[in-house]
Amino acid sequence: VQLQASGGGLVQAGGSLRLSCAASGRTFSRNAMSWFRQAPGKEREIVAAFRGINGNTYYALSVKGRFTISRDDAKNTVYLQMNSLKPEDTAVYYCAAGSSGGIASTLRTVNFYDYWGQGTLVTVSS
Repeated sequence: VQLQASGGGLVQAGGSLRLSCAASGRTFSRNAMSWFRQAPGKEREIVAAFRGINGNTYYALSVKGRFTISRDDAKNTVYLQMNSLKPEDTAVYYCAAGSSGGIASTLRTVNFYDYWGQGTLVTVSS
């Protein structure tokens, strides 16, 4: 199983980026899939998540209203559309997939996820 993240880059504050995470080796249509990020010197934190069973989404308060997570099950791919980017959004972004659909309390935890992408760097300049 592999998760391949892409789409990171350098963008000015207020700009947009779209991250993609393509899964191979198995399908994740009924599994939780999420985006985390890790800034230098900080712990990895949840950004957005799809609960696998019902497709409900979860967003960190810091990105709610600016970021949108979506998935294309036919392509086995999850996306993160990031708008109105801020310098504090600068981080390495990781996609992750769980072995189950997950519940609200577990979606936000790193330990829930069994599969991780390699990370893609997002840098937002002021």
